[in-house]
Amino acid sequence: MWWGLPALDLLALAVFVLCWAGYAAVVDRVPAIRARSVIAAMDEHRRRWMLALLERDNRIMDTQIIGNLMNSTSFLANTSIFILGGLVALLGAPDLGQRVLSSLPFAAPPTNDWAWEMRIGLLILIFIRAFFDLTWALRQFNYGSIVVGGIPPGRGHVNQAEAAAKVLNRAARHFNTGLRAYYFGLAALAWIVHPVALMLASLLVLRELHRREFRSVSREALTLGSRPAA
Repeated sequence: MWWGLPALDLLALAVFVLCWAGYAAVVDRVPAIRARSVIAAMDEHRRRWMLALLERDNRIMDTQIIGNLMNSTSFLANTSIFILGGLVALLGAPDLGQRVLSSLPFAAPPTNDWAWEMRIGLLILIFIRAFFDLTWALRQFNYGSIVVGGIPPGRGHVNQAEAAAKVLNRAARHFNTGLRAYYFGLAALAWIVHPVALMLASLLVLRELHRREFRSVSREALTLGSRPAA
C-alpha cells in the first residue's frame, strides 16, 4: 500500500493517468498523428473561414459564429464551477457519500476518509483544469473576435486573416482540452464506485475519444472538405 491506497486502487489510478496523459501526448504533440485528426481538419476550415472573410464587407455572420463558440465555451466553464462546488460539499460529507454508494450493487466505496478524499480530490483537480482551459479558450475567442473586427476587406490583408485564424485555432485547442477533461472527469467518477470501474471507464473514454477524433463520419467529411479541389 502507498499513501494508504490498496494495490488495486494504485493500478486503477495508473491506468487512468496513462490513458489521459498518453492520449494527449500522442494526439496533441505528434504531428503525423495530429494531422489525421478532426482537430487538424477544423484548423484548416477555420483558416479558410478567415480567408473567405476578406471577400465580404458585412461581417455579421462571422461575429455570430464566434459568439456561438463563446457561448458554448462559457456554458462549460460555468458548469465546471457548479461541479466544483458540489465536489467540495461532497468532500466534507464522506459518511453520507459512503452510505449512498454502499447501497449500489457491485460497489466498493472507500472505507476510510483518506481514500474518499483522494477520489474527490482527483475530481476537483480535473475540473479545476477544465475551468482554466475553458476560460482561456473563452478569452482567446474574445481576442479572435477583436482581430476579426479589425481586418479590412480585400485580399491584401491575408496576414491579418492568418493571425485571426491562428488565435481562433488556439482557442479551439484549449476548448478541446477542457472538453477532454470533462470526458475523463466522468471516468474518474467511476473510481468512487470501484477501482475496476475506473479502469474500464478510462479505457472506454479513450476508445470513444479515438473513434470520434479519428474514425467518425464527421472526421471523414471534414477531412475531405479540407483538401484542395482537384
